[in-house]
Amino acid sequence: MPKPILLAIDDDISVLEAVVQDLRRHYGQNYRIVRAASGGAALDICRQLIEREEAVALFLSDQRMPGMTGVDFLEQAMAIYPEAKRVLLTAYADTEAAIRAINSAKIHYYLNKPWDPPEEKLYPVLDDLLEAWKQGYKAPYEGIRVIGLRWSPTDHAVRDFLSRNRIEYKWLDPESMPEAVDLLKEKGLDDAKLPVVLFGDGTALVQPTTMELATRIGLRVQAREEFYDVIVIGAGPAGLGAAVYGASEGLRTLIIEPDAIGGQAGSSSKIENYLGFPNGLSGDELAKRAFLQANRLGAEFLTQRVTCIHSENGYHLVHLSDGRELTAHVCLIATGVAYCKLEVPGADRFASAGVYYGAAKSEAMSCADEEIYLIGGANSAGQAAMHFSRYAARVHMLVRGESLTRSMSKYLIDQIAATPNIVVETRTEVVAMSGNDHLECLTLKTARGEEQRTATSLFIFIGAAPKTDWLPAQIATDERGFVLAGPDLKARAPGAWKLEREPYLLETSVPGIFVAGDVRFNSVKRCASAVGEGSIAVQFMHQYLATL
Repeated sequence: MPKPILLAIDDDISVLEAVVQDLRRHYGQNYRIVRAASGGAALDICRQLIEREEAVALFLSDQRMPGMTGVDFLEQAMAIYPEAKRVLLTAYADTEAAIRAINSAKIHYYLNKPWDPPEEKLYPVLDDLLEAWKQGYKAPYEGIRVIGLRWSPTDHAVRDFLSRNRIEYKWLDPESMPEAVDLLKEKGLDDAKLPVVLFGDGTALVQPTTMELATRIGLRVQAREEFYDVIVIGAGPAGLGAAVYGASEGLRTLIIEPDAIGGQAGSSSKIENYLGFPNGLSGDELAKRAFLQANRLGAEFLTQRVTCIHSENGYHLVHLSDGRELTAHVCLIATGVAYCKLEVPGADRFASAGVYYGAAKSEAMSCADEEIYLIGGANSAGQAAMHFSRYAARVHMLVRGESLTRSMSKYLIDQIAATPNIVVETRTEVVAMSGNDHLECLTLKTARGEEQRTATSLFIFIGAAPKTDWLPAQIATDERGFVLAGPDLKARAPGAWKLEREPYLLETSVPGIFVAGDVRFNSVKRCASAVGEGSIAVQFMHQYLATL
């Protein structure tokens, strides 16, 4: 964004040069200094600047100029830049005119010439004026704009991807925001092909894929190498823990993640029971810190989706969605889990059109001043309720059980109880949904019988299923898809382990492929536990590598 402008005006070239030098010396780092030798020339400059949408913070004009006095100029400039601060330079003989100009031109200050030394007579005055201007100035938004319809699943996918990757953007709905329609016309884009993503440099992506977005916002979508010591699949807490320890111990480590760093934990609005953070921290902040730490230690991150993994001659080959193939000595499966689908009439129809799985940070702002509904009684649901309570008029937590005490941490229960716009409705469940192009009504089964509720947003947190449908049959899982490892292999999948030695604690049925975090059978579903498993998996990897 261009620097705001300080415009100096004086017909005496030597005086103008002195003004410019003083301004540049003190303000040149944060402001652009522009000069004009007459009031007329300064007005022309103002008209050009306003057309280019550049900001003027302050006018510093001499009073005695031929053709147009400083007061006349400031009066006319005020109509072009009403928020700019106006300072008049006067001789002692013009003091009376300067005082009158306080009313007529609404000048903010007048300075007598000369002002030496400027450190005492110029800068303190201008510092105060510019500080006041900055407090009232709102810079034009020059970041990413997403133009799309609120109830469009593709629009939700774009916004969710940007939000989860911590990319700032401004969302514009053409159905309610004329600015969105004007932008589309200005760019010559078709409003029938939404969403459209506009970038600060004037370029646009129409109905972009995840990989197109990832490339455009600077995420790496192609690996630097073809071979790594360790490939970690999934960048949730377990994958990030492995990345930090693997890279710090000299292993060439690659982490592959299709969506966003942090996984499911990354969407948690606040984690208050993570060791070492007495005031809590958001899942997003934890993920960011871990990413920076792993990156600094030499780990490489790749935005891609793994479609298959298989082993040949002791090496593990990882197939990506773009058709490429990578090879590693060791792999770690840390893909985490996804929220279970709600099996009621209408749930599939309104998915991403009023029905959302997870906290969906991208939807929080669009729910401002609305009543929203949330299903679930565990910690993830409680954290989401607290997050949405900052925006929504009311948050209804629908809990099938008798209370929250069996499934939620006490600190969250206490916070929810102290939040006036969260309503916990126990012994309640959704049995049907209805609407036209988006969710409009919920049918609830309550202790009082069935009820109809008007609702446009429902967020679902009902258990979790592993993301393992892409795994080959050689990697043993339980009946729900959770990956078996270590002692659980013999207990639940006899014959799956083929070697004479015992499998390492986190080793799957395929030697050299390990598992950590929520995707592992019988794991503790907590963020700290996942980080711990990811880190200790690296120790078992070293033991495995020593046998090669």
